[in-house]
Amino acid sequence: MSEGSYQVFKYEKPSDMPGGKAIVQLAGSDIIRGRVQVVREGGENNLHSHRGMDGFWMVLAGRVRFYGPGDVMIGEFGKYEGILIPRGEQYWFESASDDEELEILQMAGFEKGAKIERVDAEPQKLSVESVYLREVTQSR
Repeated sequence: MSEGSYQVFKYEKPSDMPGGKAIVQLAGSDIIRGRVQVVREGGENNLHSHRGMDGFWMVLAGRVRFYGPGDVMIGEFGKYEGILIPRGEQYWFESASDDEELEILQMAGFEKGAKIERVDAEPQKLSVESVYLREVTQSR
């Protein structure tokens, strides 16, 4: 994508997600990315952090619980509530809804020039193959 080009998007919840989790990539650049994660059960279920990336999370539907090291709950959030997780901070999250799928907006801000890396403090429990990924961005 050339610098200065606009990206427009429209989020629609996937109706055809084969696994327990879907990621809908909305838009992104070299310093920011927006996506929505749809979670039937589970979530980002291993303790990890991100080098060079701050994460902003806001619930669109359902409920979510975020945890830090030692499985200490950071907070439980409902619709239009959320959390900012600074780069380097360890976390994991899970859906806290019994009757509604979790839809959570994730905005990621990238430190310019930094190596962007996910650092797992525990082994990942969710296989990459079980995550449905869809990109909806259109450039103008």
